[in-house]
Amino acid sequence: MKKRSKKYVEALSKLEKGKLYTKEEAVRLVKETSVTTFDASVEVAMKLNLDTKKADQQLRGAIVLPKGTGKTTRVLVIAKGDQAKAAQEAGADYVGDADMLQKIEKENWFDFDVMIATPDMMPLLGRLGRVLGPKGLMPNPKTGTVTVDVAKAVLDAKAGRVEYRTDSFGNIHALIGKVSFAEEDLLVNLVSFVSQIQKIKPATVKGEYIKNISISSTMGPGIKIDTNSFDK
Repeated sequence: MKKRSKKYVEALSKLEKGKLYTKEEAVRLVKETSVTTFDASVEVAMKLNLDTKKADQQLRGAIVLPKGTGKTTRVLVIAKGDQAKAAQEAGADYVGDADMLQKIEKENWFDFDVMIATPDMMPLLGRLGRVLGPKGLMPNPKTGTVTVDVAKAVLDAKAGRVEYRTDSFGNIHALIGKVSFAEEDLLVNLVSFVSQIQKIKPATVKGEYIKNISISSTMGPGIKIDTNSFDK
């Protein structure tokens, strides 16, 4: 059995075993139970009643969090001409086409967090799929990273866009901010993310859709939230 640190045990003691907290209580507790010396990230985890063998129940997308993520996002745009110029003006960190793809392929270069591409560039990107895919960097129309409006995509990425995707068990994880955020800001991001997942509930789902929700800080304990508190 994994030995827990003294700080973790102390943080865990602030939680009542088996208790479901309101979203407001959970946000307060996630700040109180942070065990790191650095500004930890705060994540939400949702267990959904989905059969991911069915294509329409494999959820994937992105949302721009109202209060941002607290992270600096480095953006690479693969585009040409006017679109490349628009990406530069919007604040993309790197812009290019075949030259950038060659840099990734030959130099194993990954000094970026998000890759955005115009549709005409996708055939060139195909050969890098097995490198970009496992790292979660392959552009995809569902997450808004394959687009003809690269300027908006760059601004969204910089403003706090987070991607989400169900795993094979129907779980979704996402970053909703940092421990240093004000409780109100974390709460706004949490509610915004949960609302987005509620909004995209597949029509074929029978019975209870959201089984459970919890939030935690990096290396901190999970805090279970009463799903009914999102109805208020």
